[in-house]
Amino acid sequence: MHWPKGVDGLSYGGDYNPEQWPEETWDDDVMLMREAGVNLVSVGVFSWARLEPRPGEYDFGWLDTVLGKLHDGGIGVNLATPTASPPPWFTLAHPDALNTRPDGVRQVHGSRDTYDVCAPAYREASRTIAAKLAERYGDHPALAMWHVHNEYGSATYSAHAERAFRVWLQAKYETLDALNDAWWGSFWSQHYSEWDQVLAPRATQYLHNPAHELDFKRFTSDAMLEHYKEQRDLLRAASPDVPITTNFVFGQWVPVDHWKWASEVDLVAFDSYPSAPDERAEQQSALHADLSRSWAGGGDWLLMEQAAASVHSHDGAIAKAPGRMARHSMIHISRGSKGAMFFQWRAGRGGAEQWHSALLPHAGKNTRMFREVAEFGNTLPGIAHTVADPVETDVAILWSPDSWWATAGKHLPAPIDYLENVAQIHRVLRDRGVVADFVAPEGDLSKYTTVIAPTTYVLSRAGAENLRWFTAGGGRLVASYLTGAVDEHCQVWLDGYLGGMTDLFGIRVTEHLPQPAGEPRALWNFGAAERFCELVELRGAQCVTQYASGDVIENQPAVTVNPFGEGEAWYVSCKLVDEAWDRLFEELKLSGPGRPGLDVVDRGPWRFIVNHTEKEEQVGNVIVPAGSWAVDKKQP
Repeated sequence: MHWPKGVDGLSYGGDYNPEQWPEETWDDDVMLMREAGVNLVSVGVFSWARLEPRPGEYDFGWLDTVLGKLHDGGIGVNLATPTASPPPWFTLAHPDALNTRPDGVRQVHGSRDTYDVCAPAYREASRTIAAKLAERYGDHPALAMWHVHNEYGSATYSAHAERAFRVWLQAKYETLDALNDAWWGSFWSQHYSEWDQVLAPRATQYLHNPAHELDFKRFTSDAMLEHYKEQRDLLRAASPDVPITTNFVFGQWVPVDHWKWASEVDLVAFDSYPSAPDERAEQQSALHADLSRSWAGGGDWLLMEQAAASVHSHDGAIAKAPGRMARHSMIHISRGSKGAMFFQWRAGRGGAEQWHSALLPHAGKNTRMFREVAEFGNTLPGIAHTVADPVETDVAILWSPDSWWATAGKHLPAPIDYLENVAQIHRVLRDRGVVADFVAPEGDLSKYTTVIAPTTYVLSRAGAENLRWFTAGGGRLVASYLTGAVDEHCQVWLDGYLGGMTDLFGIRVTEHLPQPAGEPRALWNFGAAERFCELVELRGAQCVTQYASGDVIENQPAVTVNPFGEGEAWYVSCKLVDEAWDRLFEELKLSGPGRPGLDVVDRGPWRFIVNHTEKEEQVGNVIVPAGSWAVDKKQP
């Protein structure tokens, strides 16, 4: 991986938007950044209208001045291409370059992300502005890193997208016969006889073809990746030694395969915005960090954005208590981030995010928040030497974008929250002190002793063979309900589901049995299951626990284990509650030095401890005050 050029130690700073402020504030900004320990800022993310106020007319003077001041102040610049928000003149001149919603409505400018990534005019304009920036700033001494676009994820269902989708499908399937076979086209008379008959999965009368929807998400990820690569290659030609990235973002609305994207960036960068107002925000932060490290191949990455003073919950912004900003940052740093960046440096006076928290609040320097920002920023140089070694873990959780996308469909036997199922496994492990990596179903499993597959609904033949190889070689595989229900084309695996691995698990799943909401099913000496169960037929596996109630499933196997080669395969045929997963992990002897409310991460000789509780905690010989954090040498 490559790191910001000229930035020593851990990166600290955030998005800086000088074009929103009068020039007389810029010197104060640099002075206050230095006071706060800031050494890297992202510039120009949403500045296209200021850089190119009219077609072909450029104004770089203000940016020249800003970059000069930052360089003189010893602050590196993560310079962005501004393509996430085209200027109004562009969308008026090219209305077909605006994104189209699934209901066919073309959106208008007046917000962010108003672009159609498949529109030729937009792609050409993106290359042009990127080339202009590369030509002018490719060898600028302030340039530490290039930042392409912002938070890729806005899909479009336009005519442009349909044409590009058909090209993508032809490259993948080659023939219409192969497409019709993969999409089960004879159902509902969806057999295509010409490529032009294939449309984007826009609003229709009833349920969509799940294979069609899944392929369109895969296509959208690839289309956005091509947009990124076009700009990246222009920037690379101008400054070969400057790293280039884009900021990954996380959500059901983001059709991006981050496993695939990670190999195209010089470093993985991630924007972490927890959505829970309580301790689940810490759980979500740890989940985001472990995913980012895993996308980065187990190495270092960079937290590109977070909110300094608030958690953006579904109920509105919730103020962070004193010390919580530092603790959230340390969750990420301990798990591999090469720093802590924020949106944004100075809180804006106007615009849709005028109330978004910032490192420098509206009230200025003499505030609790800025004092906390400066205290933390000036602490980071003292711990920079502790992050050289990788995070230590031998447990992995499968992360499958295909399964996340496919389980969002409305055709399933019951609603499935794939992300919650993954997050549940992660948080129960975290509460038991276990730091886990994530890995793709087809990824390298060789370093792990335990691999957990939570509802890995879409499982290809290659993925199934990978899990079989891992288990046969001595690994312990734990899979939960609906794993291997369908293949990569959303076609059902016959004769027991499980990705064709009934011999691996020693069972057949014969029936899916969704249960009424709010009516948990007790398991013998094992807690309870809720909402989804399966009927399992033993074919050599041992029953670990049975259902204690529930019509068809009463006294039937709920959790099983089967020896296979040198390893063993566990199967959980239901959606366990947290306490039941904890009971299972106790059985598997999965535990570590952390505990609920206490993140403990080991990296080489160093141990990171983040105490989120309201009381003093001790780990080994290290005492950590309430709401604080520490880095210390591990005890022998």
